[in-house]
Amino acid sequence: MRKHPKLVAIEQVSEGWINKYVLTYEKDNGETFTYESVSRKNLEEYTEQLERNAAGLPPKPDAVCIYPILPNDSILLIREFRYPLNAWCVALPAGLIDEGESLEETINRELMEETGCRLRTDLEGPAYQLLPQSGFSSTGMGEENVQVAIAYVEKAGEPQLGANELIETFELSRDEIGRFLDTNTSPIGTRCQLLLEASRRLQVLRKRLALAQNPLTKNDFA
Repeated sequence: MRKHPKLVAIEQVSEGWINKYVLTYEKDNGETFTYESVSRKNLEEYTEQLERNAAGLPPKPDAVCIYPILPNDSILLIREFRYPLNAWCVALPAGLIDEGESLEETINRELMEETGCRLRTDLEGPAYQLLPQSGFSSTGMGEENVQVAIAYVEKAGEPQLGANELIETFELSRDEIGRFLDTNTSPIGTRCQLLLEASRRLQVLRKRLALAQNPLTKNDFA
């Protein structure tokens, strides 16, 4: 990889639920420039995270995003009113990891809060699988890091929404995913969109494989 500019200063310019920073970088020729960024971390935590990133150390996830699969093999999705969008958004259950929580605890808590579901308790093995690497949400704006989990879930009660949370749940069968993606006009989260598209393509491959193993005959059209 090419040599990159050197981070020489971090200035916090506003404080709140989301903090704004101005990063100063220096090029090889000594020229400097600034770049604006945002983070939920305070200045000390944010500086430490940027140093870890530069050193190639794995980040600690800030949040989880859950791809919930119901016992009938349908996908459980949410529609959430997102205030920064001023609109309802199709998405996957997700949320920040609380201090001291394990990933499994966060997954179960967010499932219950947003959907009234929990990780299945009738499976012999783990009821969730983590993607091998956590990913960054919006690298042009901040360093928020999210761990995606494929989770096998079951209904456990009613959602436990916060005072200002507006969330509705709905299901899609595997065969409905393609039509939904082709016809949906509501805002949709990128992770949700990509995981649904992957599921759609996998479903197509499954059908093609089944057809190859069991070719159609004239009796199928009788």
